[in-house]
Amino acid sequence: MPNKGLDVVQVKLVMDKTLYSEEQLSSPDQVVQFMRKELSEYDREVFCILNCTTKSQVINMNIVSMGTINASLVTGREVFKSAILSNASYVILLHNHPSGDPQPSHHDFLVTSKLCAGGNILGIDVLDHIIVGGRTGTYHSMAKEGELENLRTKLLEPAKAVAEPLFQRPGKEKHRIRRI
Repeated sequence: MPNKGLDVVQVKLVMDKTLYSEEQLSSPDQVVQFMRKELSEYDREVFCILNCTTKSQVINMNIVSMGTINASLVTGREVFKSAILSNASYVILLHNHPSGDPQPSHHDFLVTSKLCAGGNILGIDVLDHIIVGGRTGTYHSMAKEGELENLRTKLLEPAKAVAEPLFQRPGKEKHRIRRI
């Protein structure tokens, strides 16, 4: 007779060892210095994530995808898996452009937009998406260029338009929706 009970599943955080220092990363320059060697050694696109504490200290790094010479496949499920398991408050997204040109492609913006939306739902903010230009030492920070904030604004506008009428009551003042 087959067992018809429920399987019990548990997730436990097991710390192997500290991968990186507890240095607080407060600028894109620091992040790039921190990760340049790691990302410049690959001949294909590599997408990785730095999982961070509330103080922007790196808990760990996870290589999410190793792609081709000009593309990598990235899904929210794979990106945020390590962030959730690491109990991260923030993430920093990084990938390389082996060509040496760190300018983001249209696809880079689409992926970043989706990941910001997913992070917003999960309560894990995307602090930055940095593209490192191969071995040239150049990089592009979407946060530094204001692009990340523009993406967030565009993402939240439709949600606010739907949510605001739901929180209005006749004769009462508008309630403000605050980000937690």
